[in-house]
Amino acid sequence: MNTNTIATNGANHPVASREDWLAQRRALLAREKELTHQGDQVARERRTLPWVRLDKTYTFDTPAGRRTLADLFEGRRQLMVQHFMLAPGWEQGCKSCSFMADHLVGAKIHLEHRDLTLLLVSRAPLDEIERFRQRMGWDFAWASAHDSDFNHDFAVSFPPESRVDGEVFYNFGMTAFPQEEAPGISFFYKDDAGDVFHTYSTYGRGVEAMMGTTYNLLDMAPRGRDEDALAYTMEWVRHHDRYESAPAPAVVASCCAARA
Repeated sequence: MNTNTIATNGANHPVASREDWLAQRRALLAREKELTHQGDQVARERRTLPWVRLDKTYTFDTPAGRRTLADLFEGRRQLMVQHFMLAPGWEQGCKSCSFMADHLVGAKIHLEHRDLTLLLVSRAPLDEIERFRQRMGWDFAWASAHDSDFNHDFAVSFPPESRVDGEVFYNFGMTAFPQEEAPGISFFYKDDAGDVFHTYSTYGRGVEAMMGTTYNLLDMAPRGRDEDALAYTMEWVRHHDRYESAPAPAVVASCCAARA
């Protein structure tokens, strides 16, 4: 094996011949296929979870007036809610939730053609939501749960009285979540009688499903997500209108130029 190393990202990375690379790539492909098939199986199990009929009527403020959750399906049977972290009085929405929502821009029309409506829900009043939505240039339906139990019932907002010894119920267990709002995704189904069922929710790293394009591609890139040295995961993320201009690429002199 003709292998040497190249310094990158603070470490030495092996360099091999094309033949050696191909052998190792085929071995990794087998592992990738295992992961894909395991993901398929988990998805099947997810769809077999029992549903919970919603006996409470949740009502929201929307640009079209007061609407119930059942009204917000927009004629489709399935509804996806992004629990977007934007509390009353916040200057702007959570940058990580915004990163998630950015990925819906291109997906929206495709999901709607698969009978799935997208909806963002936040606890901020509607005027604060609309101001931020317009700034970000999104056309998603976005409802305010300002005077609703919705965020509390789906464990993404934590009033002080909900804390027990500094912990709140989030991601299906008690945890020391430090903020008053948390991210999540919930799915609902409406039957022919108009009854609404809660089918699935995911929190924590489960919300990476909405960041799939960026993170999946970064996971394939040479440096990966490159987050290990950051103060916290996703520290690098900005609102899409707050990124600084990308730095100019470094000019690497060729060996011949270096000797000139």
